[in-house]
This record gives sequence, structure tokens and C-alpha cells, in this order.
Amino acid sequence: MTTEHNPWVSQPLVPAVAIEPPSGHASAGVRGPLAPQLGVPAPDRADQLATRTFARDADLFVVGAHGGAGESSLAALSPSWVATDHAWPHIASSSSRARVVLVARSNMQGLLAAQRAATQWGSGLVPFVDVLGLVIVADAPGKLPRPLRDFAAVVAGGVPRVWKVPWSEALRLGEQPNPATAHKDVRALVTDLTAILTGAARTAH
Repeated sequence: MTTEHNPWVSQPLVPAVAIEPPSGHASAGVRGPLAPQLGVPAPDRADQLATRTFARDADLFVVGAHGGAGESSLAALSPSWVATDHAWPHIASSSSRARVVLVARSNMQGLLAAQRAATQWGSGLVPFVDVLGLVIVADAPGKLPRPLRDFAAVVAGGVPRVWKVPWSEALRLGEQPNPATAHKDVRALVTDLTAILTGAARTAH
């Protein structure tokens, strides 16, 4: 008896071999997996982020898990960071993996999108990237409701690190962030990512 598959639903893909975690990742703040895990089912193809080819590498690629996540604002915090327009970066001229940080809003739609992106990475479908972590950007002022806090904790279990950025009226109005005058949590994010990237660069050499 043969097993029939729905042609409109992509089948889960599992990598044949484990992907080694990148060197230089053994720093403070790691709470989740550093590399894709065998046995993680891939999300449906319709829920997967696309891939975008870049001619040159960057210190860091910022991948918004959904529209309006804040990837452009986050990438503007450093001249060496590049927003990918909600796609996984693939470096055409290099065999090295692109360093990536995911970003999503803290509402349910944003967290679900972040979970799908983390699952796509965790299943091994994008072996050409290293995910450093996830940045959750507040979607409204005030404390996050408990159901969202609980689900954010679940999503956090699928990525190496999580940073939380508070609500910013300036960003809502389209103003570019200034790392020198930004909220302390934003400055801490820049400091952490710079340290991780610097450590990775030293290890590579």
C-alpha cells in the first residue's frame, strides 16, 4: 500500500547530517540551540522565508520574520549591518555562512512568524546562515500580556539568544535610531552583538 501526499503541502525535510555550530559562539547569553537539530520538521513551504543572494558578505544580516518587524531600524544601528527584506541571505562569492539575527514584533502574529523562521533554520533548510539570536521589538507601550510573554519564552527556546527592545514612539514615526542616545536595552543589544561578531572574527583568524 502506498502513502499518498497532499501535493499542495510541502513535506517536512530533515538534513542528512548535523550542521556543526559556528566557532566563536561560546559566549554568555546562549540559552537555546547553536545549530540546526536533527529531527526538527520543516514548516510548510508557504510559511518559509525566501532566500536572497548578496554579492558581498556583511558583519551582520538583519532578517525580519514579517513585514513591519523593524529590520531596517535595527540594521541602521551599525553601518556594517544589512537588512535583507525578510529573506535569508546567501553570499554568492563566499563559502562561509552569513551571520544573521532575526527580528520580530512582540504581538502574536510577530511571534508566530519568528517561530516559523526559527523552525526553518532549526530544520536545516538554510545551512548557509548562522543565526545568532532573535530580537523581539515591543509592538506597544507597557508590559507584555502574560499569554504573549509565555509564548515568547517558547519561541526563545528555538534560537541561541533573545534580546528585547522596548516600545519607541520615534521608530513608529520613522525616525532612524541613534546608538549613542538610544534606550539602554538597544545599546546593550548593539554591545552584545558587536562582542559576538568580534569574537567570531577572531576565532576565524
